[in-house]
Amino acid sequence: MEKRFTVNDFDESKKSRRKITMLTAYDYPTAKLMDEAGVDSILVGDSLGMVVLGYEDTTKVTMEDMLHHTKAVTRGVKKAMVIADMPFLSYHLGRIESVRNAGRLLGEGGCSAVKLEGGRAVTDDIRAIISAGIPVMGHLGYTPQSINLFGGHKAQGKTIDTARRIAEDARLLQEAGVFSLVLECVPFRLAGLISKSLEIPVIGIGSGNDCDGQVLVIHDVLGLGSFSPKHAKVYADVAGISASAVRNYIEEVKEGVFPTEKNSFIMEEDAYKQIERELKG
Repeated sequence: MEKRFTVNDFDESKKSRRKITMLTAYDYPTAKLMDEAGVDSILVGDSLGMVVLGYEDTTKVTMEDMLHHTKAVTRGVKKAMVIADMPFLSYHLGRIESVRNAGRLLGEGGCSAVKLEGGRAVTDDIRAIISAGIPVMGHLGYTPQSINLFGGHKAQGKTIDTARRIAEDARLLQEAGVFSLVLECVPFRLAGLISKSLEIPVIGIGSGNDCDGQVLVIHDVLGLGSFSPKHAKVYADVAGISASAVRNYIEEVKEGVFPTEKNSFIMEEDAYKQIERELKG
């Protein structure tokens, strides 16, 4: 059996200064490809709401959405650690409900840990989930589920007050027991300071190279998004290649070039002649 990346490996990577790699996935074939390529961890992010389901933001994503996609991802993974986002309002209605929903993602979804957005306001829920034996990853900075409070997609921590709050919340999350922390769209020098001040690994997205690891949305990596965010890098123009393939298919079908005999099935000659006579009457 192949060794899975675990919470302990997150910790050891931080201690040995080995960068942690993480990407999002939302389906079986993508997760299988990533796993075979050697990514350390896969996040079933609630970003699926925008990049897969066509929602305007992540607040529309439900527990059933997350369970459906987490199940698909875990079926394709043998080595990477799978972490699932807890969607909007799944951990805001009391500790019992938070633990129940986190437990469903592990028990039904098959992931190894969950991720929650927020700082001091969710530490009680985090402690309750961890007490139930479920590892938790934190998420600070730009937290997409709070988009309506932020007034849009905006970097966080640019002022002394917001920077101090993020740093304090990071410490509080560590004290609450999270095994790792995502910092999203935080100024890179602030992210570097926080990474160095914490014992747990910090995974950056749009937060510079001084974090202990990085995560990106796979659609941004493959050029499949409707736009490329500043913090992302397109490693392959899969959208362009796919569009070209579809156009070629349409053209060949219309011109009668596809399918050829190579793409078709053959029947025995005697059987063909018999059915031909019958159909011609």
